[in-house]
Amino acid sequence: MTSSELRLFSGTSNPQLASEIAQHLGVPLGNLMSTRFSDGEIRVQIEESARGNDIFIIQPTCAPVNDSLMELLILIDAFRRASAARITCVLPYYGYARQDKKIKPREPVTARLVADLLTESGASRVVCLDLHAQQIQGFFKLPVDHLYAGPILGRHLMAEGLAGASACVVSPDEGGVRRALSLAEMLGARLATIAKRRPEPNKVEVVEIIGDVRGKDCILIDDMIDTGGSICHGAEGLMARGAKSVVACCTHPVFSPGVIDRFAASAIKRVIVTNTIPATWHDHPWAPNINVLSVAPLLGDAIHRIHTGDSVSALFDRNW
Repeated sequence: MTSSELRLFSGTSNPQLASEIAQHLGVPLGNLMSTRFSDGEIRVQIEESARGNDIFIIQPTCAPVNDSLMELLILIDAFRRASAARITCVLPYYGYARQDKKIKPREPVTARLVADLLTESGASRVVCLDLHAQQIQGFFKLPVDHLYAGPILGRHLMAEGLAGASACVVSPDEGGVRRALSLAEMLGARLATIAKRRPEPNKVEVVEIIGDVRGKDCILIDDMIDTGGSICHGAEGLMARGAKSVVACCTHPVFSPGVIDRFAASAIKRVIVTNTIPATWHDHPWAPNINVLSVAPLLGDAIHRIHTGDSVSALFDRNW
């Protein structure tokens, strides 16, 4: 779709990432105003013409989740009414993804609800990064480009020497085995899995560890870290079974209050994350142990390929 001009716009949830993407593409961020009415309602005004343009809105729906999501929906509506040729939502982090299926009676499926809201508001396409569950792509009635941060994390780990036979990639649960396997193949490392149970939300118990981790530098990888319960309990279980060290990795540092203190008190040596969600822990004494990698080049390349009609999957090795 090269006949219309590529235009980038950012909501207020992660303007630093949007700036990095714009710098990578050599495209300036468009002008818009996002303020609040006196009662807290979000007010948006697009301050330049969008008619006939290929619009990309960069807005992870991270905390404050409700405000970020509502602002995104209002932005989509504004561009639709401004006669944009196409509106692509770039969602580095997809909020409300953890309720992606009904497990108990009378539960909602919020991941599907958000997909419906984005579709009905006027979005033409969605770009996501490491969705909590692959099935969420199927909740949309419009094209979804699902990107992966695994290669970014993998290249950093190899540069740090965490690769080969001395390393072991560990999935903190059965649902993340595919992600861990892809990283293990990239690093040439062993694979292990933690079997766990959740007696209640945000609480976890390690039941068993499947795989030999004795004497290995273990790399725990997940799509997100929120309270840190799964990762920290998993690290304790790995060290109890003879692991040499434990490094934790994730794409989305949701990081609820108290999680950095939990890291500091755990067996985890270091945490590696990306900047899909803004960092809020700079003043914490343990902050130097958290490495933040940028996903701006990946998202920028995907945006360029979508605009020009080139393959997005070509950005990844077949394993991802």
